[in-house]
Amino acid sequence: MFYYVLKYVVLGPLLRLTFRPRIEGLEHIPDDGAAIVAGNHLSFSDHFLMPSILKRRITFLAKAEYFTGPGIKGKLTAAFFHSIGQIPVDRSGKEAGQAAIREGLGVLAKGELLGIYPEGTRSPDGRLYKGKVGVAVMAIKAGVPVIPCAMVGTFEIQPPGQKVPKVKRVTIRFGEPLDFSRFAGLEDQKAAIRAVTDEIMYAVLGLSGQEYVDEYAVKAKAAQADQPRKFPRRPR
Repeated sequence: MFYYVLKYVVLGPLLRLTFRPRIEGLEHIPDDGAAIVAGNHLSFSDHFLMPSILKRRITFLAKAEYFTGPGIKGKLTAAFFHSIGQIPVDRSGKEAGQAAIREGLGVLAKGELLGIYPEGTRSPDGRLYKGKVGVAVMAIKAGVPVIPCAMVGTFEIQPPGQKVPKVKRVTIRFGEPLDFSRFAGLEDQKAAIRAVTDEIMYAVLGLSGQEYVDEYAVKAKAAQADQPRKFPRRPR
């Protein structure tokens, strides 16, 4: 109930009025039945902007940190994400990927829309990074179409580290559904799931126009964190 109040009464109208998103390809989202919406991830705002323009409810697999923050702010954030139906996923440890797949398949089994960011985390610099194969495993196992999605302009309104987004128009593009039924039964084959993942990322790339990096975004973030900080020289 709270989800629909936010979407149609409170947050949804505010987001649409503030950012005036251009929406392209919305007809590619099915009116019913299970499907995966797989998109690039440029900003924290992506969690809210894309669901606000969809007619159907969409459930995202959200990182567990959103549900475990300390203090009053952490509790409010956790309550908010729970209320809008987001599922916490622990991204640490060997079983993290399998847990995410199980949760995603549960959403699809109910005939719902599942939202996922194949890059696994937000882009650190606005480029599109290599996709993780979990999206392919779910698409093949569930036998559902994958609708590629591109958020354009959200990195500029709220890059990593910026708490309050800038007021600027953004674009949300959906591509034609991708059918992977030819890979049925091959969800355990590394070559198959890599091929499916790359096809999804190529479709997202075509919609977004980003520069592509054949590297995982998590690795790129770690490399950036390891770089020594440069401080300006003090004037003599």
